[in-house]
Amino acid sequence: MEKQQVFEVLAAVCEDDVILENPDIELFEEGLLDSFGTITLLVEIEEKLGINVPITEFTREEWNTPNHIAEKLAELA
Repeated sequence: MEKQQVFEVLAAVCEDDVILENPDIELFEEGLLDSFGTITLLVEIEEKLGINVPITEFTREEWNTPNHIAEKLAELA
């Protein structure tokens, strides 16, 4: 799994390419991701990347930027 793949899935879920330009953007603070978006993201990660992320593993503090999300997925892959 490459970071770019994660960023592309995230950009599609958030409907904003700023994620591709700034992988350290604060997703929740900037309003790019909310509770519904989080669920959508986890489903897309499983479907497109084949990584199952239990909702209990997801915390806003650890999954707050595209780079952090890519790091966490690398740990779970």
